[in-house]
Amino acid sequence: MIEQFVGTWKMVSSENFDDYMKAIGVGFATRQVGNRTKPNLIMAVDDQGVVSLKSQSTFKTTEVKFKLNEEFDETTADDRKTKTVMTLENGKLIQKQTWDGKETCIEREVADGKLIAKCIMGDVVSVRTYVKDA
Repeated sequence: MIEQFVGTWKMVSSENFDDYMKAIGVGFATRQVGNRTKPNLIMAVDDQGVVSLKSQSTFKTTEVKFKLNEEFDETTADDRKTKTVMTLENGKLIQKQTWDGKETCIEREVADGKLIAKCIMGDVVSVRTYVKDA
């Protein structure tokens, strides 16, 4: 099921991301950069089942390696130190991050050849859309 996410994905749109960043506590200067950055997502899986998810941009590149359903320590692009778990649920790749008593969730799914990432913090939802790079 994870195979549908494998590849290089180029961001084509980002809606409500500033409000999402505010909701998770990102400061003004970092939000300004975050709003202008259009990262590529690069996902791969090795033969041991370890998934690598890289977010690559001219501003910053971050990478996490994980196995599904196993908690790991993540340092996010905005420098939060989170406990993160990735799961596959109904064809969606769900990333739950917890830190300082807070929790956010990023739901990724492939639909109509696009990767749709919904970033959710409380009642704030940002939708970021990617297309597969040739």
